[in-house]
Amino acid sequence: MAAGLVISAPASGVGKTTLTLALARAWRNSGLRVQCFKSGPDYIDPAFHAAATGRASVNVDSWAMGRGTISHLVSRGIDADVVLAEGSMGLFDGVAARGVCGTGATADIAEMLDWPVLLVIDPSGQAQTAAAIAAGLRDYRPGVRLAGVVLNRVASPRHEALVRRALLDVGIAVFGALPRHAEISLPKRHLGLVQAEEQAEIGKLIDEAARFVAEHVDLDAVLRSAATWSPQPAASGVNVTPPGQRIALARDAAFSFVYPHMLEAWRAAGAEISTFSPLADEGPDPSADVCWLPGGYPELQAGKIAANARFRSGLRAFAETRPVHGECGGYMVLGTALTDADGIRHEMTGLLGLETSFAKRRMHLGYRLAELAAPMPGHQAGARLRGHEFHYSTIVAQPDTPLAVVHDATGAVIAETGSRRGQATGTFFHLIAEDR
Repeated sequence: MAAGLVISAPASGVGKTTLTLALARAWRNSGLRVQCFKSGPDYIDPAFHAAATGRASVNVDSWAMGRGTISHLVSRGIDADVVLAEGSMGLFDGVAARGVCGTGATADIAEMLDWPVLLVIDPSGQAQTAAAIAAGLRDYRPGVRLAGVVLNRVASPRHEALVRRALLDVGIAVFGALPRHAEISLPKRHLGLVQAEEQAEIGKLIDEAARFVAEHVDLDAVLRSAATWSPQPAASGVNVTPPGQRIALARDAAFSFVYPHMLEAWRAAGAEISTFSPLADEGPDPSADVCWLPGGYPELQAGKIAANARFRSGLRAFAETRPVHGECGGYMVLGTALTDADGIRHEMTGLLGLETSFAKRRMHLGYRLAELAAPMPGHQAGARLRGHEFHYSTIVAQPDTPLAVVHDATGAVIAETGSRRGQATGTFFHLIAEDR
């Protein structure tokens, strides 16, 4: 039997990831087996979870996935002692319209699994008001239970005492209070945290976070607050069809946004995956029957990608006879050109006519439901695909045949339709699951 707990907050940027990593590493150091999950569409946090626990972490998403899929993914915690689900944004933040089994809110996962919520509160600029916020979150939705609170970035012992007293007065347990500590701050860039694989000192940073949190938080009390949990057999797995039998997958610092559950589903269906690095000027495996370019940060490496002739010629040769698909950043690289944030235009592979620019940043963020107008690797025309879009590029040109009719979570049709030309296809959204 495992102990299950959801870590959430009133908003983004409060310290959920740091606390999750610290708890996971501290309990692992004490000899416990710890399994993490991420609620919502996020590529970066699961890699940090894996660094902290030594176990792969996956995303669970109530808007894109059904209960059976979520149960299937969470069942990987069957042999763990502690299971932590890190939330996204604020506890109840999701979209206005329900998806498969919820709005994408962290609260959906907490209620579905019947796990209590450990709330991270940053009381900067507040005192008793922090207790009002915590009490409001506790009482907002009857099916969601609050385990207690960890305070983060408290200004002084007097500040801590004021907030603690107010929380205790409304019956909310305080498990600890963290003063500001710059040594455990995780570096950020425009799509979130700098990726774990890019940080050579990530292990030391997580160890320091674990030490710091163990010094200021009652870890035993937090563990006692978790729900005793045993996963139930899942009726279904992940609704994802592999794009081919042998998949050449671009994988490096520029092409790293791949949901772990996708790769696991591909392998579970019998597919083989071979990776290659466009940044190392490598082309796809010639023995593969499909090539997949995921998203990532090609805009930070556009000059290098443009200069890597072996990668570009190898990809073009591959696409003459076999399908190539790109998601978001991968889609941009399949296009004609990419203009970086400095206004420099870089030639891309030219398999599609798409041209994008980061010179004038515009954020595109949200869930996407796409109905394919033409087939793409692994999916036939008419398939309904659920995914998520998050980037800062502007479309300069998207002249090819649209790949899909794409709606946002409100049902509104959006302009980012994806493209198809010959064997090449691309989408701005990252695939999470297929409606079936």
